[in-house]
Amino acid sequence: MQSFRTELENPLVEKDIVDLARKIELFREGKIHEEKFRSLRLARGVYGQRQQGVQMVRIKLPYGKMTFKQWKRIADISDEYSTGNLHLTTRQDVQVHFVSLDRTPELWSKLEQDDITLREACGNTVRNVTASPAAGIDPNEPFDVTPYADAVFRYFLRNPICQEMGRKFKIAFSNSDEDTALTYMHDMGFIPKIRDGKRGFKVVVGGGLGAQPMLAQVAFDFLAEDQIIPYLEATLRVFDRHGERNSRHKARIKFLIQKIGFEALSKLIADERLALKNQSVKIDVEAGKWQVAANEMPSKVADVPNENTPEYALWKVTNTFEQKQKGFYGVYVRILNGNIHSTTSRSLIEQLEGYIGDDVRVTINQGLLLKFVPEANLSYVYRVLQAHGLAAAGANSMANITACPGTDTCNLAISDSTNITSKLESVITEDFPELIHNNEIKIKISGCMNSCGQHGMANIGFHGSSLKAADKRVLPALQVLLGGGTVGDGVGRVADKVIKVPSKRGPEVLRVVLNNYEENANEGEYFNDYYDRQGEKYFYSLLKPVADLTTLKDDDFIDWGASEQFQTEIGVGECASVIIDLVATLLLESEEKMDWTNAAFEDNRIADSIYHAYSVFVSAAKALLLDKSVSASTQSGVIDKFQEHFVVTNEIGLGGKTFQEIVLQINKNEPTEAFAKSYVAEAQAFLNLAKAYREEAVVV
Repeated sequence: MQSFRTELENPLVEKDIVDLARKIELFREGKIHEEKFRSLRLARGVYGQRQQGVQMVRIKLPYGKMTFKQWKRIADISDEYSTGNLHLTTRQDVQVHFVSLDRTPELWSKLEQDDITLREACGNTVRNVTASPAAGIDPNEPFDVTPYADAVFRYFLRNPICQEMGRKFKIAFSNSDEDTALTYMHDMGFIPKIRDGKRGFKVVVGGGLGAQPMLAQVAFDFLAEDQIIPYLEATLRVFDRHGERNSRHKARIKFLIQKIGFEALSKLIADERLALKNQSVKIDVEAGKWQVAANEMPSKVADVPNENTPEYALWKVTNTFEQKQKGFYGVYVRILNGNIHSTTSRSLIEQLEGYIGDDVRVTINQGLLLKFVPEANLSYVYRVLQAHGLAAAGANSMANITACPGTDTCNLAISDSTNITSKLESVITEDFPELIHNNEIKIKISGCMNSCGQHGMANIGFHGSSLKAADKRVLPALQVLLGGGTVGDGVGRVADKVIKVPSKRGPEVLRVVLNNYEENANEGEYFNDYYDRQGEKYFYSLLKPVADLTTLKDDDFIDWGASEQFQTEIGVGECASVIIDLVATLLLESEEKMDWTNAAFEDNRIADSIYHAYSVFVSAAKALLLDKSVSASTQSGVIDKFQEHFVVTNEIGLGGKTFQEIVLQINKNEPTEAFAKSYVAEAQAFLNLAKAYREEAVVV
């Protein structure tokens, strides 16, 4: 097994990577069940692709930030281990595809040399913490949310409370009421506020897209800045214990709210308060630390004449803005489908370094934001981008369409979402060129209903689907959605499903809708206002002729970018891990968690040791329940069912205590050393009981 010790200084990171390499080896030897291994690799950013035998590796970039050195490292990694393509995602990550599983530990170790991680980029974890890309430079923001997003990312990375939840948990920080980070569609979102001269956040909880989109609800109009991490921690503890685990389609926190109500959720969160690791977390917001440092500021002035063309003027109006730091500009870069090659990346780095700030952000619409560009260097930056085919105007306009990878690589995708994007963008640039200035309408497309392309909150959205013709042949289709979008200040709109059309008619749908809007909208009427005035049925009737299946041609049965007749090929999704009901595996896992418990206690990580001990109770209890074919869909259910099937029946004695009394001490005590010592000892004793019971049952 490869050693990473000479390459890494952080022992936690080294342990993670060595552990991944060892688990891959055990998986190859058939000693780890496939589903268990899937859970492990997903939490380390390794995701199975549509194509068998290769992996997508998701690189976690908190709030989308890359230095030039990190960008170059990712580009070099893509060349060495992937295809050279860097895919920028709507969650401000970078993905590389077609990676050999056996090479992922080595890939990870090389990324970590420039402080880039894969940890918890996928799986049932706290995913990448996103933020408005213009945070820190936006003239309209109350304050920079970057240090808060960074603190949340670091606090929950490797945190035991969020390693094996029922599903993923997504967090976003918007930097103003404009809500450019789309907090309303996140499990938890934060919007900065200042009250009585003090910093805090409006907090929204329970949003999500997917097949059943829901809007987040307001938890606090104002929560003091030192309370956001404790509130998050309490929420994650509740989600871990009470969230659904058997049905992954019902396992997000939005469904827990739907099941028990927001008031009950808030009560459970409040009940966790005593047990938190920290009652207050002060976040370092020193201005110097979060501005571009002196050695990262532009040091070169471009020796080129000012650009004086209509194309440059349009680009400057639609793609740049003056920062709150006078004399500097932010520059948005459009990237088609979020795909940028490593060769292009290195060339841009070489030509831009020194002329702009060393802080490049991946945006949620799959582009880039260049920061701290001196006004004198704008013409130079434009020419560099133009030479690379990246100077298209309208970076935040409707002409820049968001799309997930779809059938290019994803197991869940039904029909194409990438090749059609260029066709839809051409409709706007060729037929509606004036809309290059329209930043209000957002067009988004996903390859399936799960909304990785965020179609569920688009003004005009599409998701991949299929239709059956009269002759029973299946053709690729698009579900058309209208009327979604951002209202502001944590409020959003979910788009309505209007009609399904053949995929090849997607561009015609866009033409019909935009023509109708231009011809009939009142002066100054926003698209969503027009949609509300006309209503869903009006647009269904408008688009029904486009959906007519009696006029199909042979070409309609071939998807965009394909050459053969369409077939639906949907694999098993890996957006989160699958639960494994294997008794022996769970008991082995319990032993491993006990090792983590003891290690945390010895390292004086008292709160962590307590939570690991709690996991030992739940994991071992679940193992024995499964041995009786008793299923529970939540951790709280496991605790209750164990009491019912083992303690009440006197099959396992707990010294006169109930299982609930023992396990749920976790949220009734402060995380002191004395409590930890007692609780850890009880967890060890219970694990010993569980193992002895299992061994006796197997012998019998």
